[in-house]
Amino acid sequence: MFTTELATVSYIGATILFILSLGGLSNQETALRGNLYGMVGMAIAVLATIFGPQVTGAGIPWIIGAMVIGGSIGMYAARTVQMTQMPELVALMHSMVGLAAMLVGFSTFIDPEASKGFTGAAKSIHEMEIYIGILIGAVTFSGSIVAFGKLSGRIGGNPLLLPARHWLNLLGLLVVIWFGREFMNAHSIADGMTPLIIMTVIALLFGIHMVMAIGGADMPVVVSMLNSYSGWAAAATGFMLSNDLLIVTGALVGSSGAILSYIMCKAMARSFISVIAGGFGTASAAPAPSGGPAQPAGEVFPIKAAETAELLREAKSVIIVPGYGMAVAQAQHTVYEITKFLREKGCNIRFGIHPVAGRMPGHMNVLLAEAKVPYDIVFEMDELNDDFPKTDVVMVIGANDIVNPGAQDDPNSPIAGMPVLEVWKAKTSIVMKRSMASGYAGVDNPLFYKENNRMLFGDAKKMLDEVLVSLKT
Repeated sequence: MFTTELATVSYIGATILFILSLGGLSNQETALRGNLYGMVGMAIAVLATIFGPQVTGAGIPWIIGAMVIGGSIGMYAARTVQMTQMPELVALMHSMVGLAAMLVGFSTFIDPEASKGFTGAAKSIHEMEIYIGILIGAVTFSGSIVAFGKLSGRIGGNPLLLPARHWLNLLGLLVVIWFGREFMNAHSIADGMTPLIIMTVIALLFGIHMVMAIGGADMPVVVSMLNSYSGWAAAATGFMLSNDLLIVTGALVGSSGAILSYIMCKAMARSFISVIAGGFGTASAAPAPSGGPAQPAGEVFPIKAAETAELLREAKSVIIVPGYGMAVAQAQHTVYEITKFLREKGCNIRFGIHPVAGRMPGHMNVLLAEAKVPYDIVFEMDELNDDFPKTDVVMVIGANDIVNPGAQDDPNSPIAGMPVLEVWKAKTSIVMKRSMASGYAGVDNPLFYKENNRMLFGDAKKMLDEVLVSLKT
């Protein structure tokens, strides 16, 4: 068994490892090391908690049993979940953190031993921790479930915009504050349970309403936002359990998620408040009203795989822009083979990654890393945008909104002002898509009608396999 002093030292060591883990994950070259730091830190934290002074011997078998069940589920998910399903898996994991915060809050409130020794101001602070912890946990839980449904296609991408939705949110907040006062003034567990349950129901409804009102184009921001919420839910749980490590870890996750949400919003020229307000991004494009954004028009120039291979063979400089379509087709390994072939021929080939490409932050980077694409040829949008005019061929694989020139050219476009990869400035751009359908934001793309653009229609992996065969023959 760990003594109190040894448990404290272990928590400090785990905290340091978690900080090193976040630092390592901020860079591709050190990401593997960062993961290792996090795994070791979590192992130390779990052992220090299980064998620490707060857990009795009778509870250890139950904890180990729960860990075996949870670990088995996690291992099964890690082996079976496809890379395209990672965004919804992350959202589902966030929901579990929110649910845990809710359950811990209710159990702490109804357990007399948990409140033993709290009097006066300390008792009020403890009750406030419970109330806020359940509130954050409920919003995180229901919001993450809806995000999981949207990302997995079980719920449509259209934003649900209720009449006077902002007033409804304000009314819900006022009711939560009122019942918070009633909860704080309750003289018994039975008296406090009613306002606590009412608040929980309102928080669950708010989480559903908040994410349902957010359109498809903002879903990457929603994932990072829910990541932040789950961190604060974990921190609130730490306060309820008087666990310093859980407080620090939750604060690390919450703050890093909030910073990431800010970065994502900046990449989309959106404010965080406007994302929460919802309404941007639909599942399908609608006709523009009079005076609305201009509809692209012109002739589309299809291209075949053999012709694409010929353009790539003659190119001295190539930039590849991956998107969610590449993830769906699982084409990253073929992309690597093409990249390897062109590099051996002396072609300067690079990858351009938009901050919101895919369905979650870093989605494309993970896919490319899985395919063993060298880190030194993967660049962020800002690092490559000035190089497109000097590029012979740009291949856009399953991306749409992040290469839409309407963001710069059409002030009436829903994505006006959003930073995009300026692929149309290259000598030739090749867009790989199954059809002419609009992207996740539901906005038509004038890029398809540019004179220097070619459309390679079909499944990305099948078409790229044909391109690779043509290159080698």
